[in-house]
Amino acid sequence: MKKPVLVVMAAGMGSRYGGLKQIDPVGPNGEVIIDYSLYDARRAGFEKVVFVIKKEIEADFKEIIGGRAAKYLQVEYAYQQLDDLPGGYAVPEGRVKPWGTAHAVLAARALVDGPFAVINADDYYGREAFEKIYEYLLTHPDGEKYAYAMVGYHLRNTLTENGHVARGVCEVSDRGMLERVTERTKIFKDGADAKYTEDEGATWQPLPGDATVSMNMWGFTASFLKEAGQRFPAFLDGALAGDPQKAEYFLPSVVSALIGEGRAEVKVLTSRDKWYGVTYKEDKPVVVAAVRAMIDAGVYPTRLWGSGT
Repeated sequence: MKKPVLVVMAAGMGSRYGGLKQIDPVGPNGEVIIDYSLYDARRAGFEKVVFVIKKEIEADFKEIIGGRAAKYLQVEYAYQQLDDLPGGYAVPEGRVKPWGTAHAVLAARALVDGPFAVINADDYYGREAFEKIYEYLLTHPDGEKYAYAMVGYHLRNTLTENGHVARGVCEVSDRGMLERVTERTKIFKDGADAKYTEDEGATWQPLPGDATVSMNMWGFTASFLKEAGQRFPAFLDGALAGDPQKAEYFLPSVVSALIGEGRAEVKVLTSRDKWYGVTYKEDKPVVVAAVRAMIDAGVYPTRLWGSGT
């Protein structure tokens, strides 16, 4: 099999951080969260990374992130552009919102022709996750069904003390296969567990802390790009009729459809690592302290890229 490629969804970084120049370092030598993911990916065996970015942030991205990684990984760039649409479709007047995570992955279709993993640029996943998904992709070609994978996390390991988070809550079979993902957009920590609301806090539903959730770390064969591309026009038909300004084409929706049709199986690879991210500005000191603790424990060198892999 071909060696797996890492696809990093980073097109939203500029808007979320008010421009890449404002990305806050979390490591002692200016490292940002994605540096630690790339370092872990390289240690796991990945040799090529495709960054999906907006053309507008290309110069800053290459200066701050891509240039450092290029010393250790083969780096390529794909561009998620609003007008990258099938023939016969046009961007709705006034639309500025990107088309979503499935569209972001489709932006890399010309640069990926084998198995690949997908991650968010601004989430910390941990070394175990990259090792597990690399090994799975290396050893599981498509069979009678598409052979995909997802790294799942225990919900309690993905929560912030500073507000709510959105997570894909997973239902997993006795065989460890994903059955469905339900997006919950307002989950709050509740002791050792969690709770969520769908009506702005009027009512609450409990979630166990050990529930499996998706952090958008997926493993696919090249078949996913074909399927996502073929299904995009049907999504657009519904989006343009229903919510032309904000509708998004999400990875889990494509995956769920393929599972429901009996065309794909998705192995859930569970990570015991704790997720870290800066969802709120108050989260940054927590992430900085966690990185320092991992350096002190020998998980990472003090100077990440200057110490080899």
